[in-house]
Amino acid sequence: MAQLDNTLPYYEIPDYTESYTEGTVAARMIDALGFRYYWATEGLREEDLNYKPSESGRETRETIEHIYSLSKFIRNSVLINEKDTNIAQFNFEAIRKQTLTNFKLVSDALRNTEAPFQLNTTEVPFWNLINGPISDAIWHCGQVVLLRRASGNPFNSKVNLFSGKVKD
Repeated sequence: MAQLDNTLPYYEIPDYTESYTEGTVAARMIDALGFRYYWATEGLREEDLNYKPSESGRETRETIEHIYSLSKFIRNSVLINEKDTNIAQFNFEAIRKQTLTNFKLVSDALRNTEAPFQLNTTEVPFWNLINGPISDAIWHCGQVVLLRRASGNPFNSKVNLFSGKVKD
């Protein structure tokens, strides 16, 4: 198993803010996605990445690449002046790091947005980001967890999705 890297964003979910605003709620949604993605992809082996449940299904690696493309879409829609324009082919670790970075940058920007949250500041309506790429990325994180279990590398049982923390 790969060595644990808690220097990447989302080893744990950041502490929550004391007040609720449109921006802090949206940021927390991205934080929850980042935390799930971190742990869905932590410690994946080459055999996990190459695992494909059926002839018509995606390999785990292809699912992770799709999540990366969703993270780019989210980032590029919210951070209009700070886009992820990478087009190079990355290895798994680089894709993982950039996906987590994209989520963290979006979360920080949303959290620091002054109320009322301006939903029309994105290239697409923010509502569509929620029901589109954000929800899709959450969906695919669950698929990665299922695929890793099927390839013999279960999800870390010390991860508490409710609290966003890792048990000692």
